[in-house]
Parts: sequence; structure tokens; C-alpha cells
Amino acid sequence: MNSRRVTLAAIVGFGLFAGWVLFFALPHWYSARRVQNAAPASTTTGTAAPSRKITATLFYVTEDGMALAPVQREVPFGETVAEQARAIVEAQLATADRQVSAIPTGVALRDVFVTERGDAFVNLSADITAKHPGGSLLEVLTVYTLVNALTVNLPAITRVQILVEGKEVDTLAGHVDLRHPLAKSLEWIVHDTQ
Repeated sequence: MNSRRVTLAAIVGFGLFAGWVLFFALPHWYSARRVQNAAPASTTTGTAAPSRKITATLFYVTEDGMALAPVQREVPFGETVAEQARAIVEAQLATADRQVSAIPTGVALRDVFVTERGDAFVNLSADITAKHPGGSLLEVLTVYTLVNALTVNLPAITRVQILVEGKEVDTLAGHVDLRHPLAKSLEWIVHDTQ
């Protein structure tokens, strides 16, 4: 009879403890965690702190149309290599005053992925192929505008592969093999543009 009372008391005690955890401790812990996780988001959106920038080298077609010229531009700062790569590619895709881009207008960046090995995968909209005027030289300049913009500015990125709408493509316009990531190629860059 005594062991039944001890067992019954243990069950009742466990039930009271479980009820306390379910109805008091757990909700209190969960709401405190929600407030803690929400706090950083509210502080970043509530204040208009000046955005940090870095100076990056972007590439544009030279006046004679035969090479790429490096141009210094300010781009938003990215906390990670992938975020910085995204900012650089977005700046490269944007229309630039007094510069001719090798990338067709209207091309949008879908995403950038960077592997631990240093390969960047740049996922672009279908306009990169649909609006490309063709020609082997212009295709080379288009590809190396993107490859060099990332590899010159970000030492953590050693090679770049261009994707179109999330898929690997053989080429943009029939000339440059894009089935594998490409390394930096400075042979297409002129350094004295004045």
C-alpha cells in the first residue's frame, strides 16, 4: 500500500511539473527567444545608418571595341564573399554613364553561389543569351567582364561559371565554352585607356 502512495505521489508530482513546464516555463522561454531573435531585425530596419561601400574594379568595352577597360566604382559592402560578389555583379550589370558594357541591357542577376573551393556560380536571366548580339569577340568580352569583375576584386573567388536561369549552358552565343568555371584572364584588359 505504501509503495502505491509513493508511485501515485511521483505521478502527481511529475504531472504538476510537466504542467508547469507546458503552461508557464515553455511559453515564457519561447516568447523571450522570439523577442531576442526579433531585436536585431528591428534595429537594422529602424535606423537609416549610412551604407558601407567598397571600391571595386568593373570592366567596360574600350572605345575601339577590342578589349575591356578597368573602371573604379563604389559598390555596396557585403558581409560575406557571396554578398560582396552579388553587389559587384549587380554593379557590373547596371547602366553606367559614359561606359559601354559588354553585357546586354536588361540582364538580371538571379543569384550568386560561392563554394569553399573558390568557384562562383553566377546565375543570370535568359536575356544574357536572348539579347546577346553574338560574335566571338563580343562573347569573350561579355564572359570575361563577369569573370574578371569577381576574380580581380575578390581573392576568395578563383573561378566563375555563368548559369542561365539556374542551368548550365554550353555557350552564350556559340563561341566561349561555359560548361566549366573559368579563371581570370587579364589578356582582354587594357590598362592605359587615356
